[in-house]
Amino acid sequence: MITGIATSSGQVVWPSWIARDVAVLAIVAAFGFASPRSGSSQQDGNNTQASPTKSPTAASAQEQAQSTKDRELARKLRSAIVSDKSLSAYAHNIKIVAQNGVVTLRGTVRSDDEKSAITAKAAEIAGANNVKDEMSVKPRG
Repeated sequence: MITGIATSSGQVVWPSWIARDVAVLAIVAAFGFASPRSGSSQQDGNNTQASPTKSPTAASAQEQAQSTKDRELARKLRSAIVSDKSLSAYAHNIKIVAQNGVVTLRGTVRSDDEKSAITAKAAEIAGANNVKDEMSVKPRG
């Protein structure tokens, strides 16, 4: 245990490193130990915004099924989309959520042709009746 040194006048003198550490701790305590992301007014980590075209029952990325079959379905579709170099980076980055064999496609693509190409790939992999197209088109400009 480190103790202060008493002087003849009765004052306790602490070594300088203890005083420095106490000052640093006081400053840290004044500003708080909490990280910037832990405040209640911060975003909840869900980076998706509510879309006016999104239906209330639409699947989100957080709801991606954990079944092996659904994960494999999403993986195959993602691989098919990313391997198509004719598609834009926007198209390569659409959200793909597979639940119970149904694939939901959400995001922005650059053209109707890209939207059609992605939807066709999804229909080929998941089946035509198992694709929900919630993509939107935003041309360059």
